[in-house]
Amino acid sequence: MLTVSNVSLQFGKRVLFDEVNIKFTKGNCYGIIGANGAGKSTFLKILSGEQEPTSGHVSLETDKRMSVLEQDHFRFDQISVLETVLRGNQKLFDIKTEMDALYAKPDFDEADGVKAGELGVVYEEMGGWTAEADAATLLSNVGVSEEDHYKLMGDLDPKTKVRVLLAQALFGNPDVLILDEPTNDLDVETISWLEDFLADYENTVIVVSHDRHFLDAVCTHTVDLDFSRLNLYSGNYSFWYEASQLAARQRAQANKKAEEKKKELQEFIQRFSSNVAKAKQATARKKMIDKLDMQEIKPSSRRYPAIIFEREREAGDQILETKSLKAVLDNEILFDEVSINLKKGDKVAIISKNSLAQTRFFEIISGNKSADGGSYKWGVTTTQTYLPLDHTDFFEKDLNLVDWLRQYVDSDEERHEEYIRGFLGRMLFSGEQALKKATVLSGGEKMRCMFSRMMLLKGNVLLFDEPTNHLDLESISALNNSLMNFKGTILMSSHDHELIQTVCDRIIEITPKGVIDRYMTYDEYLKDPKVKELRQKYYQTKVD
Repeated sequence: MLTVSNVSLQFGKRVLFDEVNIKFTKGNCYGIIGANGAGKSTFLKILSGEQEPTSGHVSLETDKRMSVLEQDHFRFDQISVLETVLRGNQKLFDIKTEMDALYAKPDFDEADGVKAGELGVVYEEMGGWTAEADAATLLSNVGVSEEDHYKLMGDLDPKTKVRVLLAQALFGNPDVLILDEPTNDLDVETISWLEDFLADYENTVIVVSHDRHFLDAVCTHTVDLDFSRLNLYSGNYSFWYEASQLAARQRAQANKKAEEKKKELQEFIQRFSSNVAKAKQATARKKMIDKLDMQEIKPSSRRYPAIIFEREREAGDQILETKSLKAVLDNEILFDEVSINLKKGDKVAIISKNSLAQTRFFEIISGNKSADGGSYKWGVTTTQTYLPLDHTDFFEKDLNLVDWLRQYVDSDEERHEEYIRGFLGRMLFSGEQALKKATVLSGGEKMRCMFSRMMLLKGNVLLFDEPTNHLDLESISALNNSLMNFKGTILMSSHDHELIQTVCDRIIEITPKGVIDRYMTYDEYLKDPKVKELRQKYYQTKVD
């Protein structure tokens, strides 16, 4: 279907890809993974023809159509929403435009009629007569309301634009579908719909995403960009991750007896294969995992930060109590009547359909904003450490990272550079990296610095507002494992489904009309019929 032959890409002395050969075939979904800066998005640009490789070539099977999720969110600002989606199948759109031009001619003649008839046949074969209805259905499925279908793209808010561009990429059943971070700015319902859509998709899908749950749900294969090469493996992200970790352990134990090694590999494959149903239809319908040769799995060159949250002391039974908390922003009620009582050891996901509500909740309970009603009280034995959504203010001082982190320690002994460097080293800032200026860090580097700060403070209650923003998959996995092992209390908001599902045992949803509070997993919460009824009631905006 789509063939990559001997593709190399080099910028100066830096080799991004070296002699890449791979085939993407029909009926499969390929997840492209790799460290930040490894070239995942660049590789997608080469596949789509947007960027030329230094050598080699990419070939698409004759008469096949490729569709790419548009990254320029302003490209269609002067075009209506519905037309933007229709342009996802450019050939179909061009035929319709030509037909409309012919019928609009004031001197329409017999030759024009013949030409219009010929175009009409092709248009019908391509499903043109139902194209607008199909486009409207797609828009509704991705959460774009019908009242927005005839607006100009430039009049939409950024999050709605993303949904329209996603519908454009999906429109017309393309033979090859290329998606770069398709879940960005989507709510959980839309992501779930997209997972089901792609799981049943019969053509070829190539996707880059930091959403592990999404990759697990849709991918039949994992393409690991490492050592300037692409290595293709059967199975979804979780299978690749477990297999690569096992391969690394096997390499570290080179003297292990052959029979013991063989037995461990067989047990691993059997155990994981039995759980493959959790990856929905896409992976379940494939038989590739059984064919996997574990000897082909290579340990990754990527490094995982050592995120370890410890408590200075254990908290008592009283953690946090809120009474009728209320927040208003620009005359809009973000949440109201939020009364909760946290128990020792609770790991809570704070969710809402409005992300501003989540952020304001954390700002209030951390003492950075005042509530518009109600009250809250922390237990006297609690110490809270907080990762805010916007942490720009933390990096305004022109300090190197050693001096930056030194601000957050108390005792003279702990102010020693060796002690500080130990925490930075865990976050992959070793040697000269620890002397980088805090003002020039990337988004991911800033997040790792904020984790090192939280680790130093050793709170027994951790507050996180979107902790996976800007992180690569390695850092997300390390954070996930750390929070699962943390013995204290956690409150967090996150768009990372897998993080909430594996860490949190309690879901609290804050709404304009009250709070929904359940001790259950995230998946159980999303499927619970009683919860669905309450959500519909609490988010209802019309007057009964």
